[in-house]
Amino acid sequence: MTLASVQRVVQQASQIILGKEGQIRLALACLLARGHLLIEDLPGVGKTTLAHVLAKLLGLNFHRIQFTSDMLPADIIGVSIYDRDSATFKFHPGPVFAQLILADEVNRATPKTQSALLEAMEEHQVTAEGETRRLPEPFFVIATQNPSHQVGTFPLPESQLDRFLMRIELGYPDRDAERALLQGADRRDMIGGVGPCLSPTELADLQARVKEVHVAAPLLDYIQSLVEHTRRAPEYSTGLSPRASLALLHSSRAWALLDGRDKVIPEDVQAVLPGVAGHRLRPVHDGMRVTSVDKANGLIAAVPIP
Repeated sequence: MTLASVQRVVQQASQIILGKEGQIRLALACLLARGHLLIEDLPGVGKTTLAHVLAKLLGLNFHRIQFTSDMLPADIIGVSIYDRDSATFKFHPGPVFAQLILADEVNRATPKTQSALLEAMEEHQVTAEGETRRLPEPFFVIATQNPSHQVGTFPLPESQLDRFLMRIELGYPDRDAERALLQGADRRDMIGGVGPCLSPTELADLQARVKEVHVAAPLLDYIQSLVEHTRRAPEYSTGLSPRASLALLHSSRAWALLDGRDKVIPEDVQAVLPGVAGHRLRPVHDGMRVTSVDKANGLIAAVPIP
């Protein structure tokens, strides 16, 4: 029954984000694997719309944070304000205290403000004015960003990029999808009519089931071989980290579960590889612009399946 609810999430999201079922499934696999999602692409292709749709369909309490160049860390975490009645300072939580955060155009904020999300994403807690406060469970960050070559953006540091389990790109719709978009209802109106397909209990159950998906020893060999190849490949300045290895494993399990299987096959690893590895591999020559799919295809071609 829960898996049927997941399929409804994919179907309803696909009615709003047209022609992008593969990206929707990747986004959902990322969240089922308890990871944070980064959506990077040109303005106007549906990044924020996809994040909104997922938030509504998963039935989670969420806040949207519009990142700007003048935003401060306190605008995200919260601030203590003096209360005259009690003669003490009271902490007023910021928008980060929600189950799902939509960090819209995250790379328009300065690096100092971006770093306010680091602890939240890794530890599910924030430290403000010497006190550590837990965030609600589950806690997800779906961030959108424009390409780094656009005016008014600050590139995310590698430490922050590595906190995102996946980065996906939407790209332009094909001709049929764009015609349906032009002839159809307004996407914002459609989002308003969307209701949750999953309860928090069902979501937690699915996340627990992801951990139970079987991964055979040869599949672990395959994942290790892919990771080790990136560390030896001369075209990349650094290889994939152990955190990336775990991300590839968890994402493959989630993708298998979405397909209704209780074990991982090589195609699952290959399906999630662009999203997991693309933003973590930096070419030796910064001028080279290699897409995530090209990076993944190169790895798949270079590393044989056991």
